[in-house]
Amino acid sequence: MKASIDREGCIACGLCPATCPEVFRMAEDGFAEVYVDEVPKGAEEAAKEAEAGCPVSVITVE
Repeated sequence: MKASIDREGCIACGLCPATCPEVFRMAEDGFAEVYVDEVPKGAEEAAKEAEAGCPVSVITVE
């Protein structure tokens, strides 16, 4: 399972790293980023929750 963010649409709300810090973090430019190649086992549900909760729908987890 992989996660991605369309960073151009990110509004830097911080919800995804708060929901799933194993996959998402805030980058130095202030916007969210994915920092792992594969979503770790045990973090898959949280990653999907971050995808569903993104207020601008820029997260994809598949």
